[in-house]
Order: sequence, then structure tokens, then C-alpha cells
Amino acid sequence: MTRSRPWLMPLLLIPLTAAILLLMGRPPICTCGYVTLWVSSPASAETSQMLADWYSMSHLIHGFLFFGLLWLVARRLPLPTRLAIAICIESAWEFAENSPWIIDRYRSATAAVGYSGDSVLNSVSDIGMMAIGFLAARRLPLWASVATVIALELIPLAAIRDNLTLNIIMLVHPIDAIRTWQAAAF
Repeated sequence: MTRSRPWLMPLLLIPLTAAILLLMGRPPICTCGYVTLWVSSPASAETSQMLADWYSMSHLIHGFLFFGLLWLVARRLPLPTRLAIAICIESAWEFAENSPWIIDRYRSATAAVGYSGDSVLNSVSDIGMMAIGFLAARRLPLWASVATVIALELIPLAAIRDNLTLNIIMLVHPIDAIRTWQAAAF
């Protein structure tokens, strides 16, 4: 990669991810046929189909976490290279999240009974959210990054009884009390 085009690789990874998701059979946009900026109801069939929803906050958090991790283990790499690595990790999650196994796991282990996976538009937006979080973490002091991540966890917890932490817990080791508490919000 030449010095004049350091951002080319991170930018090319996003359409590559979109192409792979299309090959996996993911719909390009919501099967409802339209696109909106925000879906406010986590129980809506449009969640994970549009540009943003409550779960977009978890992807912002991914960006903060990936920046911190890559700063710890690869800080000598140029920023565009670290961003490319973060996009690869986020893309890998989008592939996994849209696999039949994870979709079925969400349906059986979480309150997301009707979850059908993401549209390609939503997955690309999720990657963009991660990149925003990554680049914000680069600019913010550590205390502000930590405060932002805490806020990004607490806001959806209060609004929809879900966040990145609960999402991980429920995917790895579902707890009936959490599922019951979350289902009461819907």
C-alpha cells in the first residue's frame, strides 16, 4: 500500500463485505421494500434491517474496544492499517451474526424471537458505526472514551433492556431471568 493511498484498504473492505453478505443470501435492504434512518422498536421486524437501531450503539462500542485493543498490541502499525484490521474483525462478526447458527441462537436464547438476520444495508451501517467508534476513540482522551462506552451501554439498557453486555451473556450462556426481564419490555 502506497503512502498516498493509506485509506484505500479500509474503504475497499466494506464493499467486499457487502458482496460476501449478498452471496450468503442476505437481502440488500429490508424485505419490506423501503429504507429508514432509525428503527426505534427493538421488537419491530425492521430492526437490523435499516440504517440504524438501538443495536447500532453496540457497534460503536466495538470501535472503541477494537481501537483500544489494537493500540495495546499493534500501536506501531499505521492508523489505516489498524482500522483495516478492525473492519476485518467487524466484518467477520457480520458474517457470523448472519449465519443460520447465530440467527437460530438469537431466536432461541434471547428475547429476539423474530430475528431473521441483518440486511446488507444494516451490516454495512454497523461496520460504519464501528469505524466511527474507532476514530472517535483515537481523538478522545481515555476517560472520555470510557464514559462514552458506559453511556452507550446504559442508554439502550434503560430504553430497551438490552445492550452489548447482555447480548454477549445471552448468546454465550443464556439466563432465564434476563430473558424474562427483557421480554417484559416488548
